[in-house]
Amino acid sequence: MSGWLPKSPKARRRLYLVAAIAPVLALAVGLTLWGLSDSISFFYTPAQAAEAKPPVGRSIQLGGLVQPGSVVKHPDGRVEFVVSDQLASTKVNYSGDLPDLFREGQGIVATGAFQADGDFKAKQVLAKHDEKYMPREVAKAIKEQGEWRGEGAPTPSYSAEPTAR
Repeated sequence: MSGWLPKSPKARRRLYLVAAIAPVLALAVGLTLWGLSDSISFFYTPAQAAEAKPPVGRSIQLGGLVQPGSVVKHPDGRVEFVVSDQLASTKVNYSGDLPDLFREGQGIVATGAFQADGDFKAKQVLAKHDEKYMPREVAKAIKEQGEWRGEGAPTPSYSAEPTAR
């Protein structure tokens, strides 16, 4: 017998059991991670997406503000709009009904994938649900760019003195 094996039969049996279970457990963890890799969805703002260049067809979440004047509704149910984050803009194509709260200038998160032409094909569009809510990822990205206008943002200074008439 080798010198590195335990002398006790009970300890050797435990060692063999661990040696048999470890590869099976490692294989199970590896297969689980591999299976979940398709369901992982990364979040990007338009500027982050332009920098990261996610592969065409990979499912991601794209968040930002709907650019005013960019919404085009087609008779066949398709909708085109531009999502912006003050540094970059991305054209989004979506087929289906938009949420009731979807409007220009509001924060949204669209789940979908970039196409070969650079447009974003959305499968789902989520809009904010009240005046104070913005998806956490969108708010964080906008704050990092210095464009935050929500709670806690510096407010423009106005003169409190009455104007003379």
